[in-house]
Amino acid sequence: MRKLTLAIVGLVALIATSVAVAHGIEGAKTTKAVKGTFSAAAGSVTTRSCTTSDNKTVVITDGKYTGASAGDADLTGPITLRVRSVVNSTDKVGTLSGSFNIDASGKDTRGAFSAVYDNGNVAGLAAARAHESKTSLLANVSAAFSATTGFTNGKIGGGTSGGSAVEVGPGSCKPSSPQSEKSEARGTVSAISTTSITVAGLTCTIPADKSADVNAKVKQGDRAEIKCSVVNGQNTLVRVEKKR
Repeated sequence: MRKLTLAIVGLVALIATSVAVAHGIEGAKTTKAVKGTFSAAAGSVTTRSCTTSDNKTVVITDGKYTGASAGDADLTGPITLRVRSVVNSTDKVGTLSGSFNIDASGKDTRGAFSAVYDNGNVAGLAAARAHESKTSLLANVSAAFSATTGFTNGKIGGGTSGGSAVEVGPGSCKPSSPQSEKSEARGTVSAISTTSITVAGLTCTIPADKSADVNAKVKQGDRAEIKCSVVNGQNTLVRVEKKR
């Protein structure tokens, strides 16, 4: 949370500086349009989730994303983004905030951004300082974004997409608890192979690493007890015991 707060504070400070320059007459500076494109793949990513009081799943991800930026001189070079995304994955909306660094020729262009996430796309505002040209940058940014894979089709100025708006409320969250689906049966082994076993009408997939052991332990026609659990959508054998 501290990193996120500092990123937002930095963004506000950079925007305030730009506004101050715009209102000043003495020392007024020239302006020009610049643009760039970027993509960045996920590096180190940590994710956690919780369930809100209105039964929505919120996914919080802190990640480092690296790639390349191209365009005007201050926007060309390797790019690194450090991002926190907070996404309501039930409704597919949320927010992103973070910092970025473009290793431009000479010295880096460094800044912060804040954006809205909507169904796999982000759009927002970035503010930065380009140290080589000693200029400030205030830009609309947009990209396709996945917390687990990164940014694609990113734009800094130059035709960025418009963004949506989200309402952030005070609803509380509780940690998500995984649901476990289990089943068991006792009776005659009516079918068995290297990949599955059926007892008393219950069929379960046999994991590859347990196949030889299970087939050595029980045969078709034996009486047995099996216990299974749903793994990746399949009823999967957890335990088998031969009965007399």
